Amino acid sequence: MSANRWWGRPATTLAACVARGELSAEQAVESGWEAASTWEGDVHAVAHADATVRARAARTAPPGPLRGVPVIVKDNLCTAGDYPTTCGSRILAGYRAPYDATVIRRLRAAGAVLTAKGNMDEFAMGSSTEFSCYGPTRNPYDLTRVPGGSSGGPAAAVAYGLAPLGLGSDTGGSVRQPAAFCGVFGLKPTYGRLSRYGLVAFGSSLDQVGLFARHAGDVALLYSLLAGPDLRDATTRASPPPDVSAWDRGVKGLSFGWPENLWREGVEPEVVAALEEAAACLERAGARRVAFDFLPGTYAVATYYLVATAEASSNLARFDGVRYGPRAPSTDVWSLYVRSRSQGFGPEVKRRILLGTYALSAGYYDAFYLKAQRARTRIRREYQAAFGRCDFMLLPVAPTLAFRLGEKTTDPLAMYLSDIFTIGANLAGIPGLAVPLGLAGSGLPRAVQLVGPEDSEPTLLRAGRALEVRGEVARLGREHETEFPWPMKR
Repeated sequence: MSANRWWGRPATTLAACVARGELSAEQAVESGWEAASTWEGDVHAVAHADATVRARAARTAPPGPLRGVPVIVKDNLCTAGDYPTTCGSRILAGYRAPYDATVIRRLRAAGAVLTAKGNMDEFAMGSSTEFSCYGPTRNPYDLTRVPGGSSGGPAAAVAYGLAPLGLGSDTGGSVRQPAAFCGVFGLKPTYGRLSRYGLVAFGSSLDQVGLFARHAGDVALLYSLLAGPDLRDATTRASPPPDVSAWDRGVKGLSFGWPENLWREGVEPEVVAALEEAAACLERAGARRVAFDFLPGTYAVATYYLVATAEASSNLARFDGVRYGPRAPSTDVWSLYVRSRSQGFGPEVKRRILLGTYALSAGYYDAFYLKAQRARTRIRREYQAAFGRCDFMLLPVAPTLAFRLGEKTTDPLAMYLSDIFTIGANLAGIPGLAVPLGLAGSGLPRAVQLVGPEDSEPTLLRAGRALEVRGEVARLGREHETEFPWPMKR
């Protein structure tokens, strides 16, 4: 039986077929690699892969709800014994972690097969997956455009069919934005619901492992398997995670916020049109629209890029050429540090380390970092006040559709502003879900973002499913389709 028969099926379908003996775990895994042989050479979503490793993992996958289901994970999640963990950086070239991240351990226990490590912006610092030592990843809908970032590799791979599920990390939108650009679902859970143990840190108070899938039900399944307390991560929540089993219950009786002031300027018309379509769909499904003004996102951008760079400066101090990765030739310790870091880090990482070190330096700490922390508290309170008026908010994911490769690499501010609608959720520690909404006239994916209060993942998934099932999203949600409804542009 050709593995191609199973290409594009949901994870739940693949797992059920493996459990019934209709196909083997090896066939389930290789179905994606048949697709990869067509797309991967141009898209470049994969940083590390090994056919022998994945075949062995498929043969030995234990029984579980994801047995035989291939999953691609971002290159900043530690994986022991099979693939390197390099964070897309020369400073970690060849590094192999001695342990599995908690989410990886839980994936393996559920029977999933790690099929590859996905390409990413170096140390998760970027919004386009162009800042990688392995070269850029391209958008599978249009090879002249970016897949978003920093988790662009897993997003693009899930979009073109390498795997039905993917893991990324979201510090300021790095799961939701690439999910939107690539036309898949992307969930950033509530801070502390998925363990960060084994996730290489960028901004510790902002980082959260996030999920990619082509179907809302697959997001719910993956969340239910990975969420929960972890003694190895003191920031995980001790209480049980919310139950997402009612993800397809509908939205009747729910209310959604409509902060239209956020997209009156600087947002592409096709993005606004997607918001209007999504709002109309939710209203037809029984939800109620609540219009109000919301704190402008520009405050969030300034706050985020002080907090995130300060934490990055501290977290990346450990990469000094002594403990990890290659070591530059030197005659003394000082030159060892300087040469190893200068040669190992790329331009965007260096930029953010310098910004963060400056913000934390004597004489500037109060003026920058502490002020940013006070602003963060204000932003969190603004979200809390908004959710006193609605169950969740409907927002853009980004001001534009997927932009062209190279368009923003020389303009850091323009690149940072592409996260203007996503960083607020990270600052507030609340969940956000990117939901695909079909294709624009240009053939590029459109999407909207659903944001809710802490532990509102069940509500967000219900709303995401309402959009999916009512035909307002791309046809990726139909289980009977084995091929994707788009041509790859060259």
